[in-house]
Amino acid sequence: MAVLAAYMVPHPPLIIPDIGKGTESAIQSTIDAYRKAAEKIGSLKPDTIVVISPHQVMYADYFHISPGDGADGDFGQFGAEQVRFHVTYDTRFVQELCRQAEAQGLAAGTLGVRGSQDRRLDHGTMVPLHFVNQYLDNYELVRIGLSGLSLAMHYQLGLCIQQTAELLNKNVVIIGSGDLSHKLKEDGPYGFQKEGPEYDSRIMDVMGRGAFGELLEFAEDFCEKAAECGHRSFTMMAGALDRLAVKTDKLSHEGPFGVGYGICMYQVSGADAERDFLVQYERKERERLAALRAGEDEYVKLARKTIDTYVKTGKIPALLEDLSEDLRQRRAGAFVSIKEDGRLRGCIGTIQAVQTCLAEEIIYNAVSACSQDPRFSPIQPKELERLVISVDVLGDAERIDSPEQLDVKRYGVIVTNGTRRGLLLPDLEGVDHVRQQIAIAKQKAGIGDEEDVELERFEVVRHQPSVCPSETGQTRGH
Repeated sequence: MAVLAAYMVPHPPLIIPDIGKGTESAIQSTIDAYRKAAEKIGSLKPDTIVVISPHQVMYADYFHISPGDGADGDFGQFGAEQVRFHVTYDTRFVQELCRQAEAQGLAAGTLGVRGSQDRRLDHGTMVPLHFVNQYLDNYELVRIGLSGLSLAMHYQLGLCIQQTAELLNKNVVIIGSGDLSHKLKEDGPYGFQKEGPEYDSRIMDVMGRGAFGELLEFAEDFCEKAAECGHRSFTMMAGALDRLAVKTDKLSHEGPFGVGYGICMYQVSGADAERDFLVQYERKERERLAALRAGEDEYVKLARKTIDTYVKTGKIPALLEDLSEDLRQRRAGAFVSIKEDGRLRGCIGTIQAVQTCLAEEIIYNAVSACSQDPRFSPIQPKELERLVISVDVLGDAERIDSPEQLDVKRYGVIVTNGTRRGLLLPDLEGVDHVRQQIAIAKQKAGIGDEEDVELERFEVVRHQPSVCPSETGQTRGH
């Protein structure tokens, strides 16, 4: 048996007595559960422990795996420099894991360390080791960071961990390090958001049942509003348990300081082909995306054809003959937005008409969105089937005197200061307040928070895919 067990654990530095100085007693249930989990790890005597930490080196489009023979760390940044750690890395495991990831087309490896500080152990690694080292002292470590890539890719890298353990015939324990929501209490260090306790309740239910496929269904904006820390850690950990039967033990959950801490143990008991959660998720995603594509109207279809053609050939498609009069004769500003796996992948548009007709406006903005958005790398052919595309056609902008004349659901906003001008579309996920809408628009324009701006508002017709074609192209906010 290669992967022996996996553990979902938090990493609050104050749980270390030299840091907490007595305050850690408020999370005694977490401490007791941690000790039970660490004692179990000690009894398993693994050859290698894989720690997945959100405080390891992190990139938007790359999984960083710690290089070298080992690393040191301490809790100096938390006032306890005397609490120190040294680990020896399992270099053979790291090399094979990098090969497995490359074979799966995953951007993962040991590149990208910026300096000596990046090689030091982070607290997301050291807190679990503080407990593990009380029961085990003869093991090697593999340390993996998270990325901005999709949850499915995190799960897939977890599968690579499992495959590496099997190929090397090593007994391995996986630790998914991460706190839950940071938004549980008004008087907590990060304040309160209703999604905070909702996330904690949902994640503990999912992890308590070992229903790992459901981890892939958490919306990005929901996780962001909850200010969770460990979801990607838990998802990668779950991937290492794919197609394995596990005995689940939910040990604790509490959050007296306004941050959620949850601990669960998963003991592997054999194979279970029915727990192929990534395969099940990808099948559902293909069905969902096919249904959405069937519900695209001609505005979205035009943007998709443009993106498909440009990404595959580098050429801009000719204007089609069978387009509606609105597309061929109307002139208007338009934005093309592209999402992949629930995350924005590109968004470019024009506030006012630049091209001779709306169809050309969509075509040229679609090319820009898929290849020239400075926030993202150009879209690659292998991504095309996973894209969800929408087109916003802008109405005329009108000057307003006050933010009170805005409504984030109905109106987009344009902010202007001299030659600097920024725009934000209406009805966007995660944008719930007018002040937030204006702040984001100012940020996009490079306008400071305290600088005055002129305000304009506009409405849009949002064309987006729907499983019901009759619903596409409806006006939003009217």
